[in-house]
Amino acid sequence: MAAYFADAPRGPLFPPVTPPEVEAAEDIIGRPLPTLLRRMYTEVGDGGFGPDGGLASLTDGRRAPGDLIDWPCSITRHERDRAAGLPGSWPYLAPGGCTMQWHLSLLAVGSPMLLYDADGWVPSWGEGPHDGLRHATGSLRQWLWTWANGDDVWAEALSLP
Repeated sequence: MAAYFADAPRGPLFPPVTPPEVEAAEDIIGRPLPTLLRRMYTEVGDGGFGPDGGLASLTDGRRAPGDLIDWPCSITRHERDRAAGLPGSWPYLAPGGCTMQWHLSLLAVGSPMLLYDADGWVPSWGEGPHDGLRHATGSLRQWLWTWANGDDVWAEALSLP
């Protein structure tokens, strides 16, 4: 990621976080983050780059220049999502637009990416938050590589039944 931004006119939106800040986030989530994600947050930046709208920050209160509201915070969203019934092992990673959100599975091998649609399930039909979930890619690494290569991170998620 650092090499990706080396010649870019603008690097990552926010400066990197410290290892203790990552550990505090992991304590709230209740699970360690994948090594790749930890390195991105501590070596590249605290969100603001990556697929779709960019990775959420691990810390609250980040604001992009000219924005009127704070950048999404993964931990704040994670707490809200857990209260709404989403599993704690699915931390929020990035906005997907409208009611779509990118999450990371911390339980499955390879840390697959999950695409969650808050409008993709109907409680009155007996459905739960799992019904709004789509498997997006087999790993966080693959999802990020697809983005860094200039390819469509939505392709695999939308091609599955």
